[in-house]
Amino acid sequence: MNEYALDDDRLHWTGLVSLERSGEDRWQPWRLPADSGLDALSPELASRARMASGVCTHLATDATALELTIVSSADQDDPRPVDIVADGTVVASLLPDASGQVHADLPAGSKEVEIWWPHWGELTLGPLRTDAPIRPTGWRPTLRWVTYGSSITHCRSADSPTGTWPALVARARNWDLTSLGFGGQCHLDPVAIRTIRDRPADLISLCLGINIQGGGTFNARTLGPQVAGAIERIREGHPHTPIAVITPIASPDREQQPGEGGLTLAQVRQIVGDAAANVIERGDSDVHIVDGLSIIGPDDAHLMPDGLHPGPEGYRLMAERIGPVLEGIARQSAST
Repeated sequence: MNEYALDDDRLHWTGLVSLERSGEDRWQPWRLPADSGLDALSPELASRARMASGVCTHLATDATALELTIVSSADQDDPRPVDIVADGTVVASLLPDASGQVHADLPAGSKEVEIWWPHWGELTLGPLRTDAPIRPTGWRPTLRWVTYGSSITHCRSADSPTGTWPALVARARNWDLTSLGFGGQCHLDPVAIRTIRDRPADLISLCLGINIQGGGTFNARTLGPQVAGAIERIREGHPHTPIAVITPIASPDREQQPGEGGLTLAQVRQIVGDAAANVIERGDSDVHIVDGLSIIGPDDAHLMPDGLHPGPEGYRLMAERIGPVLEGIARQSAST
């Protein structure tokens, strides 16, 4: 077998902000900068940033066998598979064995391969092995998309990494995805906003509100300015990139129930929308408001087993509904 370090130049990563070497033959994926001090400042956000939701490795090869090493954190009790895609088709969705090994068969002939790493659980990765040499990918995306959000964007309950709604939207349109969905941790943290500001992007979407409402991060006085300020900070690096601000999807039990900050989810939805509208009124025509209730509304509550998080079918419906909206926003921006 041919063995490759994960920082080999022939491997093309998407969705990854940092790849940190964590041993002689181990690498730690990060979806936020590894040197941002998160382990001390916010261990919860650091944990989510070490999860590989939306992270994909692209390569080309004639190999018919591929081997990976995925070492999950010791307390990982809810493992998720790695998806192997060949020429656009998912050919394997596999859990690592007890030693962290994954063995996948590939179709014969030359092919483009995508490795979609597990979307839930902290992990470190070992070398890639193939039974034929690898080559740089010939894949060329049509658009670079950065999306930010909570567990509803992280998509823990998706069946597999290609089943998260951001992955479904991106794969259907050949987009380069950076998914900054952090379960329980979408609080407009400066490190997340700076990362979006500094990340190359042709389209940005911000799904804001559910963690803020549940955790009481901001209140009626502070939420609007924080949302507007985050948009303006992102604008420093993306003066003309379209930004879609997505208000919270439905959560029936939270709509009229105040969170720790005294706001109901309905109030948060209104404030987030009003803050984005204020930015638009002050001259930013590249900001677009998407009503979360048009993506998952009260009539879709049966798709949320716990009343908050969509299940696999719910994430598929989200992708079906939000994909054309985001595509339309990107197309509108490109034509002006």
